[in-house]
Amino acid sequence: MTDSHYSDPRLVALYDALNPFAADTRFYLDLAARTEASRVVDIGCGTGLLACELAQRGHIVTGVDPSRAMLDVARGRPGGGRVKWIEGDAARLGAMNADLAVMTGHVAQVFLDDTSFDITLAAAHAALRPGGRLAFESRNPLVSPWTAWTPEKSRRMIDDTRHGAVEIWQQPVDVKPGRVRFETCYRFAGDGDTVVSVSELRFRTRTELDDALRNAGFSEMEWFGDWFRSPVHEASRELIVVATRG
Repeated sequence: MTDSHYSDPRLVALYDALNPFAADTRFYLDLAARTEASRVVDIGCGTGLLACELAQRGHIVTGVDPSRAMLDVARGRPGGGRVKWIEGDAARLGAMNADLAVMTGHVAQVFLDDTSFDITLAAAHAALRPGGRLAFESRNPLVSPWTAWTPEKSRRMIDDTRHGAVEIWQQPVDVKPGRVRFETCYRFAGDGDTVVSVSELRFRTRTELDDALRNAGFSEMEWFGDWFRSPVHEASRELIVVATRG
């Protein structure tokens, strides 16, 4: 099933264990604090880890995501009652005079065609005040990260309180220039059931990202190659950008 890890309740329940508070979370929390962002928009907020952390630190937060199952988890988190949750895409935000908009968890890569990506950037631009910032990350295609998405290299086990031991691995389905289609497989030890979620991601170069941002009205791009604010180079795993609305 396509991207069922966003909709299947069993897989949604595993999301936080697979994507815990980490260096990327700290990066965006520090960015919000450093820029003194009062109003923050989290586009593709998922289960709300970052949005709720921001709200608990005093920011006024809006989280938007198309997955009802993910938002159900987000609402139940500590701090979830302090966040305004919107089910849908970024176009539902409108003008919000926000100081900061973020797209974390490689959300920028789910927009496979340029039109949908451009629409999302335009929506972020509209949600921000003049001088507000948009920040997101995308995996660097120059390091071919999908080569590690094989059963041999990606296999892992987690223990879920409801479903017991779960074995998880990935395997590529189709690799084309700029796009990768792959499967994430979940084997539940309790009942022996295996669920397969099929995903496809777009891998844009730094130049492509920069051009899209400038076309959407952003400028003054800051680029980092990791979550510790190192400069971007060819071997950087991430392309992290903080762009200012003109």
